[in-house]
Amino acid sequence: MTGSVKDIPATGPGAAVARLTPALRTTLRESAARTATTGAPDKDLLTEVRACGLLAAAVPVAYGGAGCDSAEVNRLVEQLAAVNPSIAIIAFQHFAVTARITEWGSEEQRATILPRLADGTWLAASAWSEPAAGAAKQNLASTAERLDDGRWVLNGAKSFTTGASLADVYLVLVQTARPETGTGGVYGASGQTFFLVEGANPGLVPDLGLDLAGMRGSATGFVTLRDCLVGEGDRLGPEGRAAQIIAGVRESGATLGAVALGVAQSAFDLALEHAARRGLLARPTVRHRLVDLETRIESARAIVERAGARTSPAPGLTTLHSKLHASEAAEEICLEVARLLGSAGYATGHALNRMLADARAVALMGPTNDLCRELVATTWPS
Repeated sequence: MTGSVKDIPATGPGAAVARLTPALRTTLRESAARTATTGAPDKDLLTEVRACGLLAAAVPVAYGGAGCDSAEVNRLVEQLAAVNPSIAIIAFQHFAVTARITEWGSEEQRATILPRLADGTWLAASAWSEPAAGAAKQNLASTAERLDDGRWVLNGAKSFTTGASLADVYLVLVQTARPETGTGGVYGASGQTFFLVEGANPGLVPDLGLDLAGMRGSATGFVTLRDCLVGEGDRLGPEGRAAQIIAGVRESGATLGAVALGVAQSAFDLALEHAARRGLLARPTVRHRLVDLETRIESARAIVERAGARTSPAPGLTTLHSKLHASEAAEEICLEVARLLGSAGYATGHALNRMLADARAVALMGPTNDLCRELVATTWPS
């Protein structure tokens, strides 16, 4: 393993971020450069991440985890994204599924699954999206039918699943009943149910056929459900009430804005290093441009931290605003850094181009930025 974690406390403030040792950060950064070229996940690195204790961050202490709150989870995700956004988004999805099991799982599910998520035995992923359902996750074609023996059979196809082929358990969203007329929300619909499906289930078939412009080491691909049999004990939360679980996700304060923030910080650091190396910091115009970029980063960090702290009157809205603001700021910061670098950053293999593609990817992740706007707008008085 890169670096030593034996003397790092398992719980307490800063415990999760402390496991990102300098040596591990270097390994993560080097892997990000490689996977940007290959487009394939770094399985050796993921083995190391599983073993170092990072994945325990969101698991309660009672189940062997670090018991981190959303603020610390956001800090960890930001730090990961600054060196390897693909690993950051894999970890974010793992933490998100962990939180859903903690909140909605049965005691048996918590006792069985959470310790495995904490010690890295299992990696978790979400399989919600599908081609015709749109960003709002409505009109799902994936279905689950209850059999006479109480089991369920799942059929359908999921797209843009991060961690496809790597995950040991997937949180799968399917339609278990026809949506009721007039009950559709902005995100999700009635009659939808979540199931926890093990990666070893023969009815779950991952496919890494997607060739993405960004997050190329994130193993984002397709998941096909072919007569996938699961038990009643694999259902997460109430039958037909997945939309309620989805609506509560943003209330936790964990935000994809943390991923964007890490990318933005990395782009700024690259620009500052470039300016110093070229002697450009002697120019007031360059210094002022860099200060403006750093101010935007601090603005994004403030709202990401506020989302994690859940101190606003409407924490769920703050989470939406944080994702929207940080992701758009990150993309614009990367573009401004490209202008500052000029021809120096125009080579295909330059790190800045990878950062720009990764920043753009965050804006497209669920809820997409346009959906974030719709979710916010629905809270206004009609």
